[in-house]
Amino acid sequence: MGTWDSGPFGNDAAADWCRGPDDAEPAARAGLVGAAPAHAADTPPGTYLDDGEHAVAAAALVAAQCPRGEPAKSAYGPRRPLPDLTAPRPLALEAVDRVLTAPSEPLGLWEGAPSWHGATDRLRAALAPGPVGERASLG
Repeated sequence: MGTWDSGPFGNDAAADWCRGPDDAEPAARAGLVGAAPAHAADTPPGTYLDDGEHAVAAAALVAAQCPRGEPAKSAYGPRRPLPDLTAPRPLALEAVDRVLTAPSEPLGLWEGAPSWHGATDRLRAALAPGPVGERASLG
């Protein structure tokens, strides 16, 4: 995997995955974004997770619409507008937790890298349930 940054879109796998939502019809984009975390979350503990970069990129897109999320601005992220992605928020959190559980390719590659762990911790915090009445932002 080519990697140039510890952020969610800073590797070849995530950058390539982002073309999917860009190439899809608008009505299909939310489904594509939700599929990556679903795959990671469904990978049982003890089973090697080899494409967790897709789940992290998708989770970053979901988190960007959460009140505590960071904007998903990257030259390698999707360029086209995304629909409301708040429905897969719990699944995206579960996927990030799975990526952070061995055996996981991203976890193995970034073990001992504070910048990746910090970015992933911020992503996880943005996806965590917030106070009652918290509202998502589509902007």
